[in-house]
Formats: sequence, structure tokens, C-alpha cells
Amino acid sequence: MLLHQRPHQKPPSAGDSVPISSASAASAAAAPSRPLPLLTLPYLFSLLALLLFATLLLPWGPTRPSSVPASPWRAYTLQEAAAFAAAAGNGTVLLAAVSGPYIPFLSNWLISVRRAGRADQVLVIAEDYETLERINAAWPGHAVLVPPAPDAQAAHKFGSQGFFNFTSRRPRHLLQILELGYSVMYNDVDMVWLSDPFPYLVGNHDVYFMDDMTPVKPLDHSHELPPPGKKGRTYICSCMIFLRPTEGAKLLLRKWIEELKEQPWSRQRKSNDQPAFNWALNKTAGQVCFSLICLLTIQEDRAKIVLKICLQVDVYLLPQSAFPTGGLYFKNKTWVKETKGKHVIIHNNYVTGFEKKIKRFRDHGLWLVDEHSDESPLGRI
Repeated sequence: MLLHQRPHQKPPSAGDSVPISSASAASAAAAPSRPLPLLTLPYLFSLLALLLFATLLLPWGPTRPSSVPASPWRAYTLQEAAAFAAAAGNGTVLLAAVSGPYIPFLSNWLISVRRAGRADQVLVIAEDYETLERINAAWPGHAVLVPPAPDAQAAHKFGSQGFFNFTSRRPRHLLQILELGYSVMYNDVDMVWLSDPFPYLVGNHDVYFMDDMTPVKPLDHSHELPPPGKKGRTYICSCMIFLRPTEGAKLLLRKWIEELKEQPWSRQRKSNDQPAFNWALNKTAGQVCFSLICLLTIQEDRAKIVLKICLQVDVYLLPQSAFPTGGLYFKNKTWVKETKGKHVIIHNNYVTGFEKKIKRFRDHGLWLVDEHSDESPLGRI
């Protein structure tokens, strides 16, 4: 029986002692049977749904302020961060870029940089927000995130598309810093400084870099761009670059960005940023000329003027004895003995994988975080 249906009264039996008045009976017969609107099932279901909606979506009681304040570092800009680092480095920024898994390598690199007296001018490009917060919590102001943040979990495997996306952001960061008027040195964090590299940046060149080849060069080798290899380009390492805020250096970085767009990552060619850097070097090192066509209107006549503008991109190859590749330093013991005392920055490349890199550093006494974590600006990790 539904809630809005009233039960019909039974007719009185002969034994009923209380008769129904005729007026009441007539009235009841004349009045139509109407449902009570507040007791209908559809109404009750609607009321229940409304209460449930209010419980889920509407706050109960007064709104309380969040107990966790928004992080100020998310609004920290590259312009602010570069100015902060450059102020400690007399106009020069020392740049690195990391995501969370690389923090142990960052800390190891920082210990060696701090021993050389250069830690204050370090700026770390954090590639995820957790890393941004973690570094600045221990070392305020030395990390910045340039949006959008890439997928940090996809950037770890060398040769992957995530790794390409991660490294291809590098020339844009460097160009932004040059546009702000600062010099900048970039380092991969799988490096260790044995001494200060800045005394080796002799002259007033636009760009300084190190070779990534393993054959031994003479100690007095040329500092010009080496000849191309089998693939038609040089094998300069994009792991360590120093650039002055010159038009030549900016031209190189813009060309690097163009090359990355023209040679994107694919499954067939699992590239990284280094081939594009070498193509950019090969196409800009030395004299680069542009033709500028101007149309000059004099009264009703037009004259075409062709202006030839040449720009010199001045490059400098750093000495191999001071800046050896990992394929030479870790594999040629004879060369290491012959050049002892000349080494400045050691790059732990020519091997992939965190554990393999850490083991090799440990085997050569270069994994500093084991016993010297107190020297890291990040503290114990």
C-alpha cells in the first residue's frame, strides 16, 4: 500500500456500538481522496538526494584557512634566480639541471664545486616541483623551475624520448641567461671538479667546450674546432659549456634550438641534444654571413640594396689534459699517470645507469657524498 493511499473504512457491523453520523459519512463520501505532498516517495527521494548533495559539496561550518601555505618558490622566476646567482659570481652563473633521481649526483658535484669556492654562484634548474622545493628548503634561492615541467619519471633513461625532452630544454635556459646579460657555465651533474676551471677560460672567446673523443691529443693541441668525424660532424660534448653574453654565443644557441627542431627524437633515431649541438657548432663556428635586402624608395623609383652582414662565432676547445672525457680518464691508466696533476673536471660518461656511474666514482675515490656529505650545501641526502 502506498503512503498516499488511505485505507477505506469498513462498513459498521451490527455489533458496533458507536454509529457513524450521517453528516460525517456524507462528508467523507463527498471529499475526494488527495495524497499528502510531503509524504510522497518521489518527494522523499528528492529530499534525500538534496541532503546528500549538500553533504558532499558544501562545507559544514565556517571556512578554515589552509594550514599549508603556498610555496613561494613556484613563483620564483629565472630572471630572479639568475640575478641571485650572478651577484655572487661577478656576473657569471654556474648552471646545472636535475630531476629528483639525480639529486645524489648534484650533491656530489656541489661538494667539489664548493671546494673550488664557486658554490654561491650555482643555479639549479629543477625539472620537477618536488626537486624545486627540496633544494630550496636546504639551500634557499639556488633552484628554479622554468615551466612547463617535463615528465621527470620519463627523463632518466639515456636515449629515451623523455631524456631527449629533458636535455632539449638546455639551450633555451642558456639563451635566456645570456639575454639577461650574464655569462654562464653549464655542467652535467655526473661531473667532479678537481680544481677551479675558470683560470682555463683564457682569452675572450664566445664559447668554450670540451672534446668527447677518447684518442689522446698532444698536450699542445689546437684549440680550434676539431674536424668532423665519420658522421660529418664533430664530437664536442654538450656536458660542459661556457658562454659569454655575446651575439656569437646567442647565435650558436639559436642554431642549436633550430637543429633540435629539425632532428626530433624518433624510435629509429634515439637522439639526445648533443648531435644537434655539434651540427650547430659546425654551421656557426668561424665567420657566418647573412645577406640583408633593403628596398629604398626615392620618389617613385625603388632601389634594391643588398647588405652583407658577417658575424664571427669565436669558439675555443679546452685542453684535453684538463677536461678529459670519461672514456679516456676511466679507461686509460697510462694517460692518467702521464697527465697527473693536470686534471680539472672529470666527466663520468661513456657508461650508463646510476649504479654503474656511482660504482665507477667510488672505485676512483670521486664519490664524495659517502664521507663528505657535510660539505654539500644540500646536507645529508
